[in-house]
Amino acid sequence: MFKNIVFRTSLFIILLIAAIGIYNPILLEEISTTIYTYIIEWFGWTYQLIVFLFLIFCIGLAFSKYGNVKLGKDHEKAQYSYFAWLSMLFAAGMGIGLIFWGVAEPLSHFMNPPDHIPNTSGDAAAFAMRYSFFHWGLQAWAIYIVMSLSLAYFTFRRDMPPLISSTFYPLLGDKIYGYPGHLINVLAIFATVFGVATSLGLGALQINSGLSMLYGIPDSIQFTIIIIGVLTILFLISGVIGLDKGMQIISKFNMLLALLLLLFIVIIGPTTYIFNVFISTLGEYTNRLLEMSLQTFPFQGYDWTQAWTMFYWAWWIAWSPFVGLFIARISRGRTIKEFILGALFVPTLITFIWFSVFGGTALNLELNKGIAIANAATNEASTALFIMFQQFPFSEILSIIAVILLVLFFITSADAATFVLGIMSSNGDMHPRPIKKLVWGLTQSILAAVLLISGGLVALQQMSIAAALPFSLIMVLMCYNLLVALYEEKNNPYL
Repeated sequence: MFKNIVFRTSLFIILLIAAIGIYNPILLEEISTTIYTYIIEWFGWTYQLIVFLFLIFCIGLAFSKYGNVKLGKDHEKAQYSYFAWLSMLFAAGMGIGLIFWGVAEPLSHFMNPPDHIPNTSGDAAAFAMRYSFFHWGLQAWAIYIVMSLSLAYFTFRRDMPPLISSTFYPLLGDKIYGYPGHLINVLAIFATVFGVATSLGLGALQINSGLSMLYGIPDSIQFTIIIIGVLTILFLISGVIGLDKGMQIISKFNMLLALLLLLFIVIIGPTTYIFNVFISTLGEYTNRLLEMSLQTFPFQGYDWTQAWTMFYWAWWIAWSPFVGLFIARISRGRTIKEFILGALFVPTLITFIWFSVFGGTALNLELNKGIAIANAATNEASTALFIMFQQFPFSEILSIIAVILLVLFFITSADAATFVLGIMSSNGDMHPRPIKKLVWGLTQSILAAVLLISGGLVALQQMSIAAALPFSLIMVLMCYNLLVALYEEKNNPYL
């Protein structure tokens, strides 16, 4: 295990950062703030442009002459049913974040929109829903698809190791097995660990808020870290059970539980209002997708774009190595067109419905019922969902279900991340040793705890943005490599 240079190098760097956070949390916060400020000031706009190009790339490729190419051999069938595939895809890709931000994000935009929009106005509410759709919509899944499609193609069709470096074979040739390939894989691990640590930290914060409201447990960093410790034990057990059993069962159950919660709010909440929010926001999103994709508000509200849109693009990019490899693993046997259209539009539609139900209900309480929940929810984002539940019957049961969802999403995300990190640091071995999964599981939980201690949510967000920058360039080159490989295959049937 310790002869593996990728494993040793990436683990050393990550543990060094964690050690700085434990020894001197203020220093780590200062370092993360300096890196974040530099990246946003000089490279913030590139996130916006690159992510839009990824969306164009995906749609163009789905309807190109390469759309019928299979991610596997020509005779292979899809390994999982559509429901199992979409459940696992959704649980790994969005899970915790969607529960956390489903109410908090629309209310935050409503209270604090860009400078040119009056806050708490009708325009602010429409803007809040439109940009919640935008941040969690097509662009986010296009990022995942770029990564997972390349990995699935080179792994299952070209019989190469399931590593990010394998997708660079058209550009680097056999150098992917040397230091250039090692560097790419170290960057992938670095981005993955920080991206996942961000989500785990968010999830633990919200679980703590939910338990605090339900049972009066102190809502503090100390209890959040205890929660991370308990959940770490649970997801390591899930990892030992194995992907096919543990992950698939939990993902399906979580998907059904999330749908149950969604339907319950639709029925007891403002049903007509929710559908109006969904339809009108979907129309605005569709009409203004190009404008939002290239809008950075340089004259008024650039700070808002930095804090939200650029953070989200960096967050999705940081998550893409882990989610991409996981999605590739469960998508063998599907065609490129089937894969892109399924992964791009189905999760996006479910996400839009989720935001319409939870965000729309919260805005209805604020705008039409005179119940002031936005301010309280904005001050502490992790409490937003539970504050909204307090306005409905069976609020305690709803909160318990939400906490269960968070716990299960935490477990599935961390389990999948541990599995993927094990593959990436084992030269592409699809069955990484349990000790290596244990090391990565503990490392990402320790890092989430350290980042929470050193600066809370802000530190988590800043480090994910820093980790994503070098990886965004790698993803651009992956698009080029995939096109070259597909062209070569069409013109050389013996590949």
